[in-house]
Amino acid sequence: MCHVIVTCRSLLWTLLSIIVAFAELVAFMSPDWLLGFPRSDPSVNGEGVDSGQYRPALGLYSRCLRIGTQGVGVICGPYAATFGEVASGFWQTTMLFLSAGTLVLGCVACISIFSLCFQSILKKSIFNICGLLQAIGGLLLMVGLMLYCGPEALPFRPAACSLGWAFYAAIGGTLATFLCAVLSAQAEIATSSDKVQEEIEEGKSLICLL
Repeated sequence: MCHVIVTCRSLLWTLLSIIVAFAELVAFMSPDWLLGFPRSDPSVNGEGVDSGQYRPALGLYSRCLRIGTQGVGVICGPYAATFGEVASGFWQTTMLFLSAGTLVLGCVACISIFSLCFQSILKKSIFNICGLLQAIGGLLLMVGLMLYCGPEALPFRPAACSLGWAFYAAIGGTLATFLCAVLSAQAEIATSSDKVQEEIEEGKSLICLL
């Protein structure tokens, strides 16, 4: 019999797992990893065209630039037609690690939804399994972010350039991933507490302890 068990800690873990996976996916796909200095295109004077300043952006495999002289605005899209055309070997490796980590987190996010109804897989706690996967995913993301800078990275003055929000979102998502791994243990404790067991013995199929 399926018992739907909802507790504060299990619900928090589920929501945070979904948010982290979504944040990493958006950061990976965004071109806003590096932002260039603000610039304007004096050749763009068409009516109804944004001729103000803009900041070119460069992501792992995409970029945003003002293209052409006819005022077509800022165009964003992939700069690499193939994986081999990605800016550097370290960025290629970063993409592999980040995509692997994001895939793991996406799978865990899907499983976390079903954890409301199923608390074990092959007699193993679903929370412990997911917590382990999230720790692995966090390590993959961390290695990917470290490789992003390359072996010759040194302290530098960004001047008019800066790191974009996508880079910081990836870092925040990585830290939150390790938090999810810790919360998974608390979710396991909450859903297997004596209070939950008592309500199961009473024949309740929906157990909500918020």
